[in-house]
Amino acid sequence: MLADRMQQSGLKRPPGRAEAQIFHLSFPADALSVRGALRAALARFLRQMTPDEAGTLELILAEVLNNIVEHSYADSGHGTITLSMVRDRRGLSCSVSDDGVPLPVDCLTRADDDTDRPHPESLPEGGFGWFLIRDLAEDLGYRRENGRNLLAFRLPLQPQA
Repeated sequence: MLADRMQQSGLKRPPGRAEAQIFHLSFPADALSVRGALRAALARFLRQMTPDEAGTLELILAEVLNNIVEHSYADSGHGTITLSMVRDRRGLSCSVSDDGVPLPVDCLTRADDDTDRPHPESLPEGGFGWFLIRDLAEDLGYRRENGRNLLAFRLPLQPQA
C-alpha cells in the first residue's frame, strides 16, 4: 500500500494527512500465517486504538482466525483466509472470508439471557470462543455465499483525535 511504500522508501507522511484507514490481507489457512496476519492487522491500527481496544481486537481476531484454521479447514493448512478491516467514525469494521466448511449456525445464536451459557470448565478446549466473540463484537453477521464463508463484525473504538 502507499503508506508501506512510503515507509520503505523513507518518505514521510504529508502533514495533516490521516493514517491509513484500510487493511486487506489474504493468507494461507495455517497457524503460523494467522500469527503473522494478527501482527500485521494490529500494527496497522495500533496507533488508532487504546491498549484495551487493541487487546479486544487481538482476542476477537485470534478466536475467529484460529477457528477457521482448526474447524473450517480441519488444520489441513490448505485454503486461504481473507481479512479486511476499515476504520471509520463508528469504529473498526472487519470482514473475514474463507472457502472452508460452513460455520455451524449455533455459533452465532445468542440467547436473550445468560442462563443457558455453559461454564467455561464444562466446555471442550476452546469452546468458549464464540461467547467471547459475541460479547465483544457488535453487528456480528455471517452468511455462506458461492461456497465461501463471510463473517463480519464491528469493534467500537473511541473517536479519533
